[in-house]
Amino acid sequence: MSPDKITNALLVIVSMAGSFAAFTAVQRFFAPREEARSPIGDISDMEGKETSVFSKLENSKNFWDKVDLFFARQMGMEKKLEETYMLLGRPSGTDPLKMLHLQLIAGAALPTIFFALSQSPFTLLFAPMGFLLPGAAIYSGRIRRRQEDIIRNFPTFVDLGALMIESGLDYMTAFDRIVKIAPVKTGLEVEIGRTIDEVQLGYSRRDALRRLSMRTGLQEVRSFVGLIVQSDELGTSLVELLRNYSSDMRFRRLNKAEKLAAQASTKMLIPLFIFIFPTVFILMLAPMIMDLITGGMPF
Repeated sequence: MSPDKITNALLVIVSMAGSFAAFTAVQRFFAPREEARSPIGDISDMEGKETSVFSKLENSKNFWDKVDLFFARQMGMEKKLEETYMLLGRPSGTDPLKMLHLQLIAGAALPTIFFALSQSPFTLLFAPMGFLLPGAAIYSGRIRRRQEDIIRNFPTFVDLGALMIESGLDYMTAFDRIVKIAPVKTGLEVEIGRTIDEVQLGYSRRDALRRLSMRTGLQEVRSFVGLIVQSDELGTSLVELLRNYSSDMRFRRLNKAEKLAAQASTKMLIPLFIFIFPTVFILMLAPMIMDLITGGMPF
């Protein structure tokens, strides 16, 4: 092997290691302290450490399992991947370990493609970008769509719950009845069904409701859970709390729709300036320009 090839290989290795080291250092520097983490990130307390995919790799003797655990811990991705998997709704086609594999593959493939195109070892500095790409491009969009699906019918669910509670049902029984009579099971009904199953398995109602707010990651659901817990602790009327909360959610949704409608006219200027106005100018000025090119103006 020629010295130039050896030098390029060493530069590739150093650039790859340096980019991942810089990425890890920056990520750990900006990561919140343990006591400042949000309740959503504290999965080990609520879910139990034995449910973590990475905790099961600690005693594994497989070499690749040790590699997965090393990358997950050195980059501080254990809780982040568990949070993302939980907010995705725990789909059956993936798990935090597969998500880590996808990020590692993307982190290695993107700089390799750039290096093959440019033959510059400094393109390997794009490795952190490839590592973050699946989370930004795939998982964030799926989480957002799932949350929109959950929140879409949430005011109606709260209204139905208040109506059934007012008729004399316990709130867990009311939620169970709503889930059973729902013609289409959206993400909201699925999560409420999981909460009811957890209560039947032995979780306290408070813990099951808090796990519901963790799985959705929505402030509206957190406030809803807080209202129920407050009603249990203080003995206040849950029906009035739920009705007021439903009205408040609809009012905020209306304000958001009005804000988006007001922004629509401003956003329409961008396609007008890019597509419509140039076409109009071409149609208006093209005959004049053709006359100038072919022999001057007729006047």
